[in-house]
Amino acid sequence: MNRMKMQPDPIRVLIVDDSALVRKVLTEILDKDPRIEVAGTATDPYAAREKIKQLNPDVITLDVEMPRMDGITFLRNLMRLRPMPVVMVSSLTEQGADVTLNALEIGAVDFVTKPRLDVQAGLEEYAEILIGKVRTAAKARPRPCGPERIMPETIRRYSADAVIPRRNAAERFRTTHSLIAIGASTGGTEAIKEVLMRLPADAPAVVITQHIPAEFSLPFARRMNGVSALAVCQAEDGQQIVPGHAYVAPGGKHLLVERSGARLHCRIDDGPPVNRHRPSVDVLFRSVAQTAGMNAIGVLLTGMGDDGARGLLELKQAGARTLAQDEATSVVWGMPGEAVELGAVDEVVPLGLVAERILGLDKERNASERVECTGTDHE
Repeated sequence: MNRMKMQPDPIRVLIVDDSALVRKVLTEILDKDPRIEVAGTATDPYAAREKIKQLNPDVITLDVEMPRMDGITFLRNLMRLRPMPVVMVSSLTEQGADVTLNALEIGAVDFVTKPRLDVQAGLEEYAEILIGKVRTAAKARPRPCGPERIMPETIRRYSADAVIPRRNAAERFRTTHSLIAIGASTGGTEAIKEVLMRLPADAPAVVITQHIPAEFSLPFARRMNGVSALAVCQAEDGQQIVPGHAYVAPGGKHLLVERSGARLHCRIDDGPPVNRHRPSVDVLFRSVAQTAGMNAIGVLLTGMGDDGARGLLELKQAGARTLAQDEATSVVWGMPGEAVELGAVDEVVPLGLVAERILGLDKERNASERVECTGTDHE
């Protein structure tokens, strides 16, 4: 008996946008991928509501600004009544960034940005990004209230070596405070918020790389500052890193940590994308391994792909303690899952316990240093 090879069902997508041009372009882009099928389109949330009932799509792409009902209101209703993967289509403006971050807070999986001018040409440039995000969204775990994206073989994939050469980890400085390094991608804006909200005002300094466009990183840092006891800001070149503060990598630039004596500073770098990302988590983690070494705690949160996995291994090899978000609480268990596979992770913990473990590890490090300083044996 001959058995036909079963092909997986295509990802059925509903496109919701009031622009006929955008609907056309998005449809053409997504239909080019054999794993995706555009099941239908809708001009506004009211039409989308009926199409969802009729078509039962796997993923929705949702415009922010639409007539009769805005995308945020519709998303809030959708996540309350019928949670499903949503990719927001937003504008590259500061106002658009705030609205999009709000959408991620409500439950959207990810977003893709509209170009300001020449919508058709701009969206076509983002074709592979859009396809990758839709495919990832189909595998994501939407919150109530896949494979990596394919890139052309002609695009060189840089490692962290392109930005920061590999060298030995920093010596352990007794006067140096702990440094927390956090990396995230898809689903990371909310995961980072969950961690920062649970850290006290006197927590160790935190450096953060979240894959995010340039126009979005400053609004994101401001939002984090509003919900955290820490003072959160977008990192600036040469800025001193001090306890009680968190520093977010600027979108479109790498964040590195440099040492000057016993002091640590931020360095902003325009080097090439690493793992096709700028900022890159691998770049941040390598710099922390080299400047903070045993004084560091590395944390890898939800995200698509593998950026940060090798950097977390370098942190562990430098004597840092390393944490990864568990699969059950990750929107996408790509980056943390890859780190686990590499043996880079000391502990895999649910998102709600990440901050608690960070503080616990910092307390253990301080206790260990006190023992070393006094020469006391507590056995």
